[in-house]
Amino acid sequence: MEKTAQGVAEWMVQEIKFTGTLHQEAAIEYVKIHFGEEFVFVNENGNTSLSKEVKKAFRKLHRGQIAWDRDAFMWAWT
Repeated sequence: MEKTAQGVAEWMVQEIKFTGTLHQEAAIEYVKIHFGEEFVFVNENGNTSLSKEVKKAFRKLHRGQIAWDRDAFMWAWT
């Protein structure tokens, strides 16, 4: 897997296709360990989040087939 924003996004889509869901906390931990800290940041609310580059690549890849569940802090296959 490439250690790029595109590589992170591809991993996320594959994970969601395989398991059906991906919790944000689990995704952030995996990305930190396997891709690097440069793909995560602490947002203005003090929460750890994926980088804007990752989110942009992720949206392009899934083209609306994955939805964000705000209450559960997870993505799910639609």
